[in-house]
Amino acid sequence: MARVKLCGITTASDRDAAVAAGADALGFISEVSVDTHRELLPEDAAALVASTPPFVTTTLVTMPDSPAAGADLVARVRPDVVQVHGLSPADIETLAAAVDARVVAAVGADEPDVVAYADGADALLVDTPATDGGGGTGETHDWARTRSVVEDLDTPVVLAGGLTPANVGEAVASVDPYAVDVASGVEGPDGRKDDAAMRAFVAGARGAV
Repeated sequence: MARVKLCGITTASDRDAAVAAGADALGFISEVSVDTHRELLPEDAAALVASTPPFVTTTLVTMPDSPAAGADLVARVRPDVVQVHGLSPADIETLAAAVDARVVAAVGADEPDVVAYADGADALLVDTPATDGGGGTGETHDWARTRSVVEDLDTPVVLAGGLTPANVGEAVASVDPYAVDVASGVEGPDGRKDDAAMRAFVAGARGAV
């Protein structure tokens, strides 16, 4: 059964609703080089991480300029996991050696160096990135290609990109990922997390055959 990460949590109320929905992991975005309403100041991310209930995995999502910058932010936020966008495979290895948190390398669905990333990371997140390198585009990609990545690698694969309560069951059945990740797919028109959508997403992911 696929685990579920609800990403882009920005408030304590949304965090609590995500936990109540049954999320296995929560994503808190900080220090990214893209414009997103989901970004938090490091101190705000740290406060939400610190008050997340036990047995729910906290994930810092960031785009550091270097492994050192990433390690510094991890030390300030203190998440269980750091999900990194924009670093090279070598930088991922350097970061993993410098932090206590598990490291998830975010890669595009057409990333040619996927094996190199897998060698240095604890998990891969396969997303549909924007031209600026950020995720959260709300667009799907070729799930058959990601299924091949899952089959070819021992490293856990997290599926992201355009997932919603309506398609997550099909996505899990098609790709068989370790986990699924959603941000925009469980948000309302105002950009805030929608409680009912989060519950439906978790149920859809876990109901997939």
